[in-house]
Amino acid sequence: MSNPSVAVVIIHWNKRELLEQFLPSVSASTYPNLQIILADNHSDDDSVAWVNKNFPKVQTLVLDQNYGYAGGYNHALKEIKADYYVLLNNDVMVNPSWIEPMIALMEKDEKIAAAQPKILQYNNPEYFEYAGAAGGFLDHLGYVFCRGRIFEHLEKDNGQYNDSLPVFWASGACLFVKSKAFHQVNGFDEHFFAHMEEVDLCWRLQLAGYQIWYCGESAVYHLGGSTLQKGNPKKTYLNFRNSLQMMLKNEDTHRLWWLIPVRSTLDLIGSVFFLLNGKPQHSASVHKAHSDFFFKFKKWWHKRYYIERNVHSNELRGIYKNAVFFEHFVLRKQKFSDLKNIKNLR
Repeated sequence: MSNPSVAVVIIHWNKRELLEQFLPSVSASTYPNLQIILADNHSDDDSVAWVNKNFPKVQTLVLDQNYGYAGGYNHALKEIKADYYVLLNNDVMVNPSWIEPMIALMEKDEKIAAAQPKILQYNNPEYFEYAGAAGGFLDHLGYVFCRGRIFEHLEKDNGQYNDSLPVFWASGACLFVKSKAFHQVNGFDEHFFAHMEEVDLCWRLQLAGYQIWYCGESAVYHLGGSTLQKGNPKKTYLNFRNSLQMMLKNEDTHRLWWLIPVRSTLDLIGSVFFLLNGKPQHSASVHKAHSDFFFKFKKWWHKRYYIERNVHSNELRGIYKNAVFFEHFVLRKQKFSDLKNIKNLR
């Protein structure tokens, strides 16, 4: 049986030093039917020239401007032919055989459209990394969390998540996706620019009838924060705005009438928390996110009509029916296994 073609596509903008640090491990990948492509978001340093000189087998695709994560991949993937895309951040170290278990898992079922490996911290590999950890979930209020990471709390990897199972979303730091499914749902929503776009994509893939999986047989190591540091107010703005956009686009209409007001109220409480903790810029970012969302409400609502809905929302996998926000911040639950009725996932 022939191996399906795989294209590892690394979105990049400036910071050549990241390529020097992480590209050698990617280039050492052992998967036989593989192409590696640097999709450059119009860097103004010598990143592309450096890759062409030092890694001639790595293809370079230079975009005419910085389209961000979502737009950059949408533009690049239109030009790339492969059965599978691997969307890989430029600050991820991999093992030589990291691709093989992922493709073996996804080839077992044509309904599996996207998947992620275990994502550990590059600087502290005993612990899970924030962006994806051991697979992403969604609670009934629209908050995202992971096995191995609830809000800011990160678990130590003790082999507790070495299994493979369906999840709600897979991390954009290392996202395996079948090219046919990606283009079927029209790729990423470019209005997100960055942050939450992979959750939105996975939500739409599930609505179209596909599944999202986590594969514990493969692990990668993510530096994290290379584009926007965790403490950057712009990151706060994008996360709060994009979360609301995502829910308005994808959630059932009968839930939105109460969900949007509840989430907005919780967001405003969060802005007060930022203020009380000496982070006025982050508090302002929350208000800016709400302003942009509600002033463009009609625009986001209109996007609902372009989403393929082949299955009912009750059939989606990886949704936690309780409120992870309440359990973490009020009941002080720190680990995925601590959550109340964690088996109560659909």
